[in-house]
Amino acid sequence: MKRRDFLKTAATGAVATAAGATLATPAIAQGVLKWKMVTAWPKNLPGPGVAAQMLADRITALSGGRIEVQLFAAGELVPGPGVFDAVSEGTAELYHAVPAYWGSKSKGILLFGSQPFGLRADEHFGWLAHGGGQALYDEMYGRFGLKPFLCGNSGPQWAGWFRNEITSADDLKGLRFRTTGLASEMCAKLGMAVQAMGGRDMFQGLQSGALDAGEFIGPWSDSALGFYQVAKNYYWPGVGEPCSAEECAVNMEAYEALPDDLKQAVKFACESLYNPVWTEYTTKHALALEKLVAEQGVQVKKLPDDVIVAMGNAAGEVIADLREDDDELVRRITESFLTYRASIAAYMPYADNGQMNARAMDYKY
Repeated sequence: MKRRDFLKTAATGAVATAAGATLATPAIAQGVLKWKMVTAWPKNLPGPGVAAQMLADRITALSGGRIEVQLFAAGELVPGPGVFDAVSEGTAELYHAVPAYWGSKSKGILLFGSQPFGLRADEHFGWLAHGGGQALYDEMYGRFGLKPFLCGNSGPQWAGWFRNEITSADDLKGLRFRTTGLASEMCAKLGMAVQAMGGRDMFQGLQSGALDAGEFIGPWSDSALGFYQVAKNYYWPGVGEPCSAEECAVNMEAYEALPDDLKQAVKFACESLYNPVWTEYTTKHALALEKLVAEQGVQVKKLPDDVIVAMGNAAGEVIADLREDDDELVRRITESFLTYRASIAAYMPYADNGQMNARAMDYKY
């Protein structure tokens, strides 16, 4: 055998062996890894569906084509709620979703997605990158054979679409409401009948009257799903999710089998999309809101102050429960989040909050 042919054959065999017995042997063509990405979203749904395709394309590009990522939208290979298990078990190599969907695995996971009255998108990334959050993120997901990365953020979500007007906290009692993550626990403490479902099911629920209200993401994504057709009262602020991080989780065996340069390609593909995804949401949310009001007759309304205070008190109870969780790792994640939140909250009145308040003052510009 010629030396060149021998090296090519040996390299291909090494990659296949390193993938391990749990995963099906990866399809390799001329040294190229064929990876399947499963997502929690319909294909190209404005916001998360678009971001998922961007991530698949970027991993392929940054790997120099050595990893080819094929995207399977929700339901094409596995149902959207099944992507966590599919990647954990090796049915696919990676997924794109949000941590808010995995509370049944551990309550601690939910803090990596969003926290009621918690961190903004930039602060959230800061906690993971500079406040010790990533090590805890890795430790938690490592229990399930996954390597996690943040890869985007929706920014502040909205309080939601309501069929009827909300005038006080009493109006929330018994309200059939769609939400996810820790926000669902906050709402349940207020007596709301919380339901978890996808965006399309939320539309059908509002249309049929099975739901009284619900929140999904924000104006850009919500417009695409047509919620304005079945509920005209659009409430802010979305204190249940001051941000909502999007994540990519990679099967640990598949990730560890990669050479160092391809590990870095996957990591950088995820991290490098965080700001582009977040700023696209922000830009297109603003444009979509203008159209919702001008063309669809949507009524933008602020939650009454007593409702916000009631939600804040309920959120405090949720966090108190996490601080006393039976799982020691959940308690450490919670304390890490609270420490970072306290530090950043003390600084923001002088920084971003101060700038926003100044910009809103009455002056000529």
